[in-house]
Order: sequence, then structure tokens, then C-alpha cells
Amino acid sequence: MATKKQIIYPIVFILAGIGGFIALSSMKKPPEEKKVEISVPVVSVKPIEVAPLQLKVGSQGVVEARYETRMVAQVNGQITLLAEEFVRGGFVKKGQLLARIDPSDYEAALIEAQANHASALASLEQEQAQGHVAKEEWKNVSDAAPSDLGLRRPQLKQEQAKVKAAEASVKRAKRNLERTEVVAPYDALIGSRSIGLGSYVGTGTELGKLLSTALAEVRLPVSTDELQYLSEGGVNAEVELSSSVGGKLLIWKAKIARSEGVIDAKSRMSYLVAEVQQPYGDDKETLRFGTYVSAKINGILLPLATLVPRHLIVEGKVAVLGGDNKLNFKSVVVIRQQARDAVITQGLVNGESLIISAMDYPIEGMSLALKSDKALGNGDDTVDAAKSQLAMKEE
Repeated sequence: MATKKQIIYPIVFILAGIGGFIALSSMKKPPEEKKVEISVPVVSVKPIEVAPLQLKVGSQGVVEARYETRMVAQVNGQITLLAEEFVRGGFVKKGQLLARIDPSDYEAALIEAQANHASALASLEQEQAQGHVAKEEWKNVSDAAPSDLGLRRPQLKQEQAKVKAAEASVKRAKRNLERTEVVAPYDALIGSRSIGLGSYVGTGTELGKLLSTALAEVRLPVSTDELQYLSEGGVNAEVELSSSVGGKLLIWKAKIARSEGVIDAKSRMSYLVAEVQQPYGDDKETLRFGTYVSAKINGILLPLATLVPRHLIVEGKVAVLGGDNKLNFKSVVVIRQQARDAVITQGLVNGESLIISAMDYPIEGMSLALKSDKALGNGDDTVDAAKSQLAMKEE
């Protein structure tokens, strides 16, 4: 038979254990509730501007004079005079004297030719008088028609021919005398000079090179694919030429004067020729011959178009931010790739917000937030709506 101790001790131990468990349970803190965080991608946007757009075709070239003339001596002799402006880089006007070849021999030749001409005229007058006398004498001798020889007509023609030859000699002598003075054929820049004072030159000796300053030309290569963006093949199109001179970007206006009409066999490019009026004019920045310039040729005018960075177009679509801050993908029509931009004519509306920042996993219709928002989650309708939807799902 169990004793009293054997019955009481187990009961006491059990009650003590239960009491300790209750005490420990009362000391345990309840788990903290974690706030649900909603991750909304933050993006940057740019307003889309759809407006008339004039396409431009880029090119480059070197400025050259339209006319380049190599001056040569047309007579023989010694250089007796050189103009001060007849130096490399000098400017001369049309008709200005550049150099003079010793005219002494040619002045003498002219005097001799004039003397021969006067002698021929005297001989002609004498022959005309003799012919008149022969005609009168024939009338007194016979009533028959006189022969040409009897009237001295062959002698008269001979003297007339001598007069014409003498006149030609005078003209030749005058022309040679005039050629002793080398004058500028147009307003020009002296490209080079090959003679010095006292030099002896012969017919054909090069004296120097002149570059016309009235017009400058630039040959602009354009690919056959780019020609489709130019009206009438680019002829008469306005051109903007630019070049950095002394660290300063200078711009000149030009105009396409003509197309060379052939495709270069090596480069497979077509060439358009732009003209610049008075490149060395005083009223604007000087456009020096030999300058390397970049060109922008005005092309066709699109009634409605916009430029979008090329990297934002993926599989013919761009991402825009809808009015409800949702991501939308819009299909677009690209008619031209232009440097880093693409020209879009259809698919976008003026004023839409173009998303210009990168997104890791873009999904149509996903909620987005703008970087300009000050407190995401405090007063942000998009975040509040997302939280409400999540709470409903948990319930």
C-alpha cells in the first residue's frame, strides 16, 4: 500500500512544472508584424514632341576655289616688273598688273609692222592709180572690151593682199606687246608664284597660280541610300557648313549648285557640289581654301515626326508612361536612322511621356513611379493602390 509521501511528491512536481511553463510562456514576446513593402520601379520620362521636321543629310569635304588658273608667259623676255601683291597669299583685282616682260623688242616689232602696213597702203594706192590710167588709155586705143591684165586687175589684187598681210602683222605685233603685261583675269588669291624679278621666261613658262575668290566649292559625298531624303537629288538645297577654327566653331551658308551625275567607282558615293559666295568677303568669317568642313544638307520636310533615341526602340516598340502611371508599349514606324536617333512618323502622340531610363523586367501594364515624386508611399496613389490590392489578397 502506497504511503502518503509517494502520492504527494509526484503531484507537487507536476504542479510545479505546470506553473513554470505558464510563467515562461507569459514572459515570451509576441512576434513583430512586418510591414509589407511594395517595390515600384522608378523611371525618368521625357515629353514627346511631334511636329514638322526637316531631315538633314550629313557629309564632309574640302573647300576649293571654283576657278584655278595657272598663268604662263605667252611671249619671250626678261621680267622687268613684279606687283607687290603678286606673292603667295596676296589678293589681286581683275585686270590688275601682276608682272611685265621686257617690251622693247615687241615695241620695235610693232613699229616695223606699222611701217610695212603704211608701205603696203601706198603701193595699193599707186596700183589703183595705174589701173585707172590703163583703163583710159585702152579707151583711146580700141573700142573692144579690155582684158583683166590690160586693166592691171591682178596687180591690184596682189597689192590688196599685201595690205591685208600688213594689217595682220600689225595686229600680231600689238597682241604680242600686250602680252608683255601679265594681268589678273578675275579677282583672285595668289596660290603661288614661280618667277622672280629679272628672270628670263619663254613661251609657256609658268608664272604662278591664281585662285578665284568669287566662289568657293565643296564636293560633298552622299551615299545612294541618303539621296532619297533629298528633294530633286539635293540640287538647290540649302547647306550649313561648319568647321572648328582656332577652337571656335564657325558656320557658313552654302547652296548645292549641281550634282556630278556619276557614282564614284571606288567609294560608290554620289557627289554634290556646294557653292559659297565670296568666301573671303569682309562682312563674314573667312572660309579659307583647303579648310575641311562638315556639312548638313537640308532634305525633305516631314509634316509630323519626332526623334527618339535608337536604343529606346526594341522590336519596333517604345515604352511610354500612361496617364495612370502604367507601362505601355507602343508600336512605331521608323523611316530613318539618324546618328543616335530614329525618325518616327507614326505611333506616338504629342505630349506623351517617353520612358528614357532602363528597366530590368518591363511588363505591359505594370505600375511605375517617377523620379520627381518626393515621397513614394506617402500620398502616392500608385503605391497605395498596390498595397490595397495586396491586403485584399492576404485576407
